[in-house]
Amino acid sequence: MAVDLQALAECIIRGNKNDALALAQQAIEEGMAPQTIINDGLIAGMAVVGQRFKCNEYYIPEVLLAARAMKECMGLLRPLLTDADAKPKGTVVIATVKGDLHDIGKNLVSMMLQGNGFEVVDLGTDVDPDELIRAAKQHRADIIATSALLTTTMPAMKEVVAAADEAGIRPATRIIIGGAPVTQEYAQEIGADGFAPDAASAVDLAQSLLAAAA
Repeated sequence: MAVDLQALAECIIRGNKNDALALAQQAIEEGMAPQTIINDGLIAGMAVVGQRFKCNEYYIPEVLLAARAMKECMGLLRPLLTDADAKPKGTVVIATVKGDLHDIGKNLVSMMLQGNGFEVVDLGTDVDPDELIRAAKQHRADIIATSALLTTTMPAMKEVVAAADEAGIRPATRIIIGGAPVTQEYAQEIGADGFAPDAASAVDLAQSLLAAAA
């Protein structure tokens, strides 16, 4: 009997890594297309996780478990993807800005983006604006995403916007920002393309920005 990809999605939703891996392996052995397994199993599951997180039905521990299960399954599937299959929704370069070492929120956004079909280049924490711009150019990023947890490091986001403008990579590359002290008003003030208050909203924002550019 063919693998039920809804069952795989449910394993992702519950963060059941072992069962998710077993179902993904079975689907591969049955000859199911890797991209179908990803879209109808992994991404479908992570979409539910994102919605539950937004509605405060899920919290960070549940999201991390789901993201771990998704990541393990992607480890099985990624080597099987052809170039035609593997086209991501878009490429996001993500980092915590210079002077800031906080990364839980950034890591959550990174995993949620990957779980929704984005290619993510994670530069880590305390990242200089010039390094972000170099990475965006190198990877032809559609989006630069920056995070700050301290009011004292928020001005570095403005520097990223200015550096992107100076490098001439906008508007082709959009800039989104987030973090506990960050607001929509601040995003508008510094000329960023958007603000997201949480990881699920960051995915929605990234998708809407790419849809608007299509």
